[in-house]
Amino acid sequence: MTSTFEEEPGATRESVLIPTDALENFDQMSSSLDEIKSGNKTPSTEDSNLINSNDNFEDASDIQENGSTTEYDLGNSTEWTLKKKHIFVLSSAGKPIYSRYGNEDKLAWLFGVMQALVSNIQSMDDTLKSIHAGDTLFVFMNKKPLILVAVSKTGESVTQLTMQLNYVFNQITSMLTLTRLNKIYEHRQNYDLRRLLAGGERLIDHLLDFCETEPAFVLSAVQCLPLASSVRDSISSAIIGACSKIKNLVFAILLGNNRLITLVRMKKYCLHPADLHLIFNLVQSTESLKYSQHHWTPFCLPRFDASGFLYAHVSYLADDCQACLLLLTVERDVCDILSEAKQKIVEKLRRSNCLEPINESLATADETAFNLGFPELRHYLYKCKSTAQFYQPGLAPPYTKDIVKLVELYKRAHQQLHCAARPMKLVFERSTNEVVFSWDTKGFELYAIFEPLVETAKAIDLVGKLLPWVKKKEDRLFHLNAPTF
Repeated sequence: MTSTFEEEPGATRESVLIPTDALENFDQMSSSLDEIKSGNKTPSTEDSNLINSNDNFEDASDIQENGSTTEYDLGNSTEWTLKKKHIFVLSSAGKPIYSRYGNEDKLAWLFGVMQALVSNIQSMDDTLKSIHAGDTLFVFMNKKPLILVAVSKTGESVTQLTMQLNYVFNQITSMLTLTRLNKIYEHRQNYDLRRLLAGGERLIDHLLDFCETEPAFVLSAVQCLPLASSVRDSISSAIIGACSKIKNLVFAILLGNNRLITLVRMKKYCLHPADLHLIFNLVQSTESLKYSQHHWTPFCLPRFDASGFLYAHVSYLADDCQACLLLLTVERDVCDILSEAKQKIVEKLRRSNCLEPINESLATADETAFNLGFPELRHYLYKCKSTAQFYQPGLAPPYTKDIVKLVELYKRAHQQLHCAARPMKLVFERSTNEVVFSWDTKGFELYAIFEPLVETAKAIDLVGKLLPWVKKKEDRLFHLNAPTF
């Protein structure tokens, strides 16, 4: 089985997203904000309504709650110990910062143990990355000034858990910037970071839930809202027409139902899928956005530039169109200008009759593979590598009410293809419940789940028919152009 660029659905020479692989290293991209500002003053990292900007780095040991909705009596609770995955964040000095379940203060002893393990290994000039104990995997990530730990019985690999810890670290960075985070601990190693993250735990909680149910995190890619290419182009043109003369506007992003509608960008700059995932998480987890005219907030995109804030004008298009528009700039005093631009965009979209197809796509359930003419195929993920975009059909039984199980199957298949010790190109695995077919080529990845009695030859034959179908629909399923201001 071979593939060429022309045969790869969704492929393009230029992309709105940085083509990436989930297994790449997680070093930050080179700083870009200073370059965009062309020598002007860099936006202040102290100016944020997501955090308390009036701190003076004094101790905050009186903080008792982390915003979690559930408290556990850890001395007697089996509910807490039976959780399949725990995520912890602590400072390098062992100060509790975040726990996925329970209250950090009641877990102070546990945070101390984790910090001691990391420190003891460091004292031997080594790095603690993971501990395997029966069916439990402990994964450690030391990203000074923080330590992040995952304790999992889910069967996920070290690489996959490390990726999730990176997302948590980047979520924290998005609220503070890496520059400010480092500055805090330079002043006081025992500082209680929960002081600044108060209210932000919901973003981390939602992000971790997202990782369990969204294949985008597995693939390090983004799914687009299905739209005719002419409609998508008209939407992009409306944004460009309203925003092209606004100085230092870096990105304009329109999204809906956790899917990308369009992304218009300043020339030379693209977004990393991981940054776009944080944007999706912000919108999805902030219900109040739907009830306000607009929201103006600093927001750091760690893979774009971890050192400073962009400023985001966030609003839904209209009462009769629940697509969310984000205008991101390096200027912190242009909220009114961006509000005017947003109104112009909506007016242009109404005149060009673009709101109706957006609403129709938002309201229409995705067709299942069965309904699309592939009865033996339960579900699949197709990722185009050159655009970092993917497509999946609607959910079908037996996964309609168990998306977590489906994503776990894809995580396992992804790990088989990308295992560092033994990477594979093609995997066919049968169990009593399903057949999982995984294929990694130079241009795309495909993961398909079939009925359990499907034979290898039949699966390959169906894949041979599936790829041309996706290719035929690519103009609707993918964001193939890369519009700029």
